[in-house]
Amino acid sequence: MMADVIILGNGPAGISAAAYTARAGLETTVIGRDSGALSKAGEIENYYGFPTPISGEQLVHNGIDQAVRLGVSMISDEVLGITYDGEYTVETKRETHRAPCVILATGASRKTPRIEGLSGFEGKGVSYCAVCDAFFYRGKSVAVLGDGDYALHEASELLPVVGSVTLLTNGREPSAQFPEQIRVNKKEIAALRGDIVLESIAFRDGSTQPISGLFVALGVASSTDFARTMGAETDGNRIVVDDRMQTSIPGLYAAGDCTGGMFQISKAVYDGAKAATSVIQYLRSRKK
Repeated sequence: MMADVIILGNGPAGISAAAYTARAGLETTVIGRDSGALSKAGEIENYYGFPTPISGEQLVHNGIDQAVRLGVSMISDEVLGITYDGEYTVETKRETHRAPCVILATGASRKTPRIEGLSGFEGKGVSYCAVCDAFFYRGKSVAVLGDGDYALHEASELLPVVGSVTLLTNGREPSAQFPEQIRVNKKEIAALRGDIVLESIAFRDGSTQPISGLFVALGVASSTDFARTMGAETDGNRIVVDDRMQTSIPGLYAAGDCTGGMFQISKAVYDGAKAATSVIQYLRSRKK
């Protein structure tokens, strides 16, 4: 499916962006999986225009209804990966979408595994992007930390390149169907071990497993995960953008919590509007 712009995330940043691009006549597709962190807000009373408090869930639904009324194509699906070949291909669980522009607006990644040694081995055996780093582990034994479709996607990227792939669920049951080539280890992880680079995984039952690389793919991929996959500049869990909300890659924009700063609805809405305005200018300049 082809659009002018694909927006990942149906929260305040994503819907704000969609309202601007749709009203500018751009074919706009929004892909969102759930209401995100905002759905957990019971009552909101510090946002402009509501004389009485409104729940986060209701505010999300209001935004989606607005987008539909403006002609935005709303898709409920999980995004598994993004690739770029001059235009962007967004792969979801059910289908593939293409567009010359993408706005990342799925919020901030707040899920970080509490595993001893994880942060210390980042870039030294711990990776968050199979597409980016599989090459460095050619013929070696690696593991993927996760249990769902995102982990399956990352493991599938690794299989043709590395020597072997083990799925580490850290005590959870797999929620996706993994091929038989992938060994599943459900043990709880105690720590990552190694001198300078990652060498092994230590489990809480006292056993260990030699490993050269660990690819973290917990839960659902975040905007920052996708930015890293594309090679866009990130700073920790924050996507680095310029004053037009553009990342370091042409046609790739980010808005809302994933860019850092105040985790507030008002900031997310502003970011979305700004990113959309930049997309409109970018696409119009391409047509000249």
